[in-house]
Amino acid sequence: MKAIILCGSPAVGKTTVAKILASKLKLKLVGGGDILKEIALEEGYNAVGDDWWDTKEGMKFMEERAGSPEFDREVDRRLLARAEKGDVVITSYTLPWLAKDGVKVWLAGNKKSRAERMAKRDSSSPEECAKVIEDRDRENFALYKKLYGIRFGKDLAPFSIIVGTDGVPAAEVAGAVLKQLPRPAKKPKGASGRRRPT
Repeated sequence: MKAIILCGSPAVGKTTVAKILASKLKLKLVGGGDILKEIALEEGYNAVGDDWWDTKEGMKFMEERAGSPEFDREVDRRLLARAEKGDVVITSYTLPWLAKDGVKVWLAGNKKSRAERMAKRDSSSPEECAKVIEDRDRENFALYKKLYGIRFGKDLAPFSIIVGTDGVPAAEVAGAVLKQLPRPAKKPKGASGRRRPT
């Protein structure tokens, strides 16, 4: 199966939907965070556990690499290699524009619903989260425009599937994506794959 690449603005529900898809399709799930941990382990960090990013070591690792275009490109190179092998669900901000192949899915959500989702997830207020989302949207657009010329969130040309997430439970969003996935081609009846002697 081709790689399924999920993209969308921050707090649109990518990770939750990706987990459901990976589980239903029995595929491996890979995201930028997994690649970051892979790199951290190679550099001798003890990058273990979901909360490693919140440790002093995790924050130090990210601070050292902040603003390094080469670091971002290395993460994308590794994700691209995973996508090319297929049989994987990937969450990425940039891969839909970089990968030649794969099923590319854009999860759409307005700022209000994304702020509400983030507030619920992080036990914060929707007002605080709305500000964080606004900052991250602006930073993402500037970063990916500079790195690759991508108009993140504005150019949706790479996507064959677009699903709205506003007020929709993650399971329903995942269901809508599953319904739109291309079906594998069926072999004609009686086709064994072997040529008959002439």
